[in-house]
Amino acid sequence: MIELGVNIDHVATIRQARRTYEPDPVWAAVEAHLGGADGITVHLREDRRHIQDADVRRLRELTHIKLNLEMAATDEMVELACALKPEMAMLVPEGRHEVTTEGGLDIAGQEARIGAAVKKLNDAGIVCSVFIDAELAQVHAAARIGVKVCEIHTGPYAHAFYEKGRDAESPAVVTELDKIRQAGALIRDLGMRFNAGHALNYANVKPVAAIPGIRELHIGHAIVSRAVFVGLRDAVAEMKRLMVEAAHR
Repeated sequence: MIELGVNIDHVATIRQARRTYEPDPVWAAVEAHLGGADGITVHLREDRRHIQDADVRRLRELTHIKLNLEMAATDEMVELACALKPEMAMLVPEGRHEVTTEGGLDIAGQEARIGAAVKKLNDAGIVCSVFIDAELAQVHAAARIGVKVCEIHTGPYAHAFYEKGRDAESPAVVTELDKIRQAGALIRDLGMRFNAGHALNYANVKPVAAIPGIRELHIGHAIVSRAVFVGLRDAVAEMKRLMVEAAHR
């Protein structure tokens, strides 16, 4: 059964715009859970632009579904994760000046450094995930350093989908889907879990959800955006419905 992890970072973005106490990301996690989310994702960034340390601590204490902590592979973040024990920690590239994560982690180019972070997380009993581009070399590198989960960056697919008239059968879109499919098959062949996410929304999610073997999709901005108009619980429920329909077909 395909699962949905809801990223609630941008609930905190709204709160931080006024440096106040609302809307509360923990409340958002409860609403997402009631809407059918299988997990909650937050990205604790170096610059603390949205999610704060206190949010992660409260989510760890109060969330009844699995918690996925996105983070850079820094000593500070690894120590924090080992102390809080989220169900999953996902290592991502991070730049202070990026609006959102702009690409996958280059594991092949820095195996020793990232491998050391992965070992610490594994030793702490935390499932370790990496966010990578749909490149076979990166999948092999992830397997070499002991990663349990690979999340494939779906941004290039989503951008092609938008630029090509939202046509899932256009050659550019098919090419990006094939890359995701091939990377996913290798991930599973190497004994890792195949997840995906980034820039997925209500229009483009079905072709990705239909890829064989995909375990989880992590989606945030589109769901929080829809929630402005229909409420978070309903926004989550609609996304989950689309995913399950596509996976079953």
